[in-house]
Amino acid sequence: MSKNQSGQFIGGLLLGTAVGVVTGILIAPRSGQQTRKILKKSVAALPDLAEDISTSVQFQADRLGASTKDTWEDTLSRVREAIAAGVEASLREQENPSMASRPLHSEELNVDPNTDESFTEELNSSESSS
Repeated sequence: MSKNQSGQFIGGLLLGTAVGVVTGILIAPRSGQQTRKILKKSVAALPDLAEDISTSVQFQADRLGASTKDTWEDTLSRVREAIAAGVEASLREQENPSMASRPLHSEELNVDPNTDESFTEELNSSESSS
């Protein structure tokens, strides 16, 4: 959860709590004295509730931060490995450029030249008939 979303969640939670308390007071079938007593207890409990919510949000933020850090370190490690492999391949190509630019011959590919010719003939004949 981002910082903005956490703030919105806490704000919504507090607003919902306030609306619930007011609604409960208005529709409660109690006397005024009992309602005031309950209201005093509820108000007294608000600091503890706020502290619990704050602790919970801090714990979730710490957990999310640790998870994000682990993911970032893993990604960074993989990027470093990829860069090192690219540099190594580039150095190898600079050391032996004749291998990289030399075309492969049919003997190196183990390709039967007759197969290539017959395929080309079949392709040409199918194109001309179309």
